Amino acid sequence: MPVATPLPDSDPMPTSATRTFFAVFALCALAGDASAHGVSAADRAFMEQGGLIAFLYLGAKHMVTGYDHLLFLLGVIFFLYRLRDVGLYVTLFAVGHSVTLLGGVLGDIRVNPYLVDAVIGLSVVYKALDNLGAFQRWFGVQPDTKAAVLVFGFVHGFGLATKLQDFALPRAGLVAKIVAFNVGVEVGQLLALGAILVAMAYWRRTAAFERQAFAGNVLIMTCGFVLLGYQLTGYFLG
Repeated sequence: MPVATPLPDSDPMPTSATRTFFAVFALCALAGDASAHGVSAADRAFMEQGGLIAFLYLGAKHMVTGYDHLLFLLGVIFFLYRLRDVGLYVTLFAVGHSVTLLGGVLGDIRVNPYLVDAVIGLSVVYKALDNLGAFQRWFGVQPDTKAAVLVFGFVHGFGLATKLQDFALPRAGLVAKIVAFNVGVEVGQLLALGAILVAMAYWRRTAAFERQAFAGNVLIMTCGFVLLGYQLTGYFLG
């Protein structure tokens, strides 16, 4: 179970954290504008014409550049200090998004991409609030974090599936290609996770971590709201 930092009554954000806050907020806005699940024309052509290696590469690239996935992953491991716990939660997330990625594409299960991406943004908000101890403080209950990570993993998988379903993928060898894409997603997740863990390990060794952890999770939550709002706007206007 992650260790949550309780919501303080008043804890002014440090100056350095304030600058970081606005920088990442702007990054999230730009990420939303580019769409976290957006795929360039070159990558689309590469995937539609490429073989297994192309799908493996693009799966890894999509995860490493997927702002929403990375924000959720950061929230999940924010207060996890033991590698065993990190492995457990990341595995739950991986199982969740693998099931719905494979099932969604191969079973042709279609969901509205704006709505599923909005829920992904909501998952980022949820995890930040969980890290802040908000549910315990507001409602007197602590949701099952493992179940939440698995359920949101299912949603993230559908988010990945919606993009693949937009491609004119040949039916020949489709199963192998989708599996290769999923393997690439897991490789990209491990690469991103390694970088996040290194950065978190360095941050946790600083004296300011406990004070700045609150600001960090508020920042994560704000980015989640940006992504949520962007996708809902696209749904209602599109």
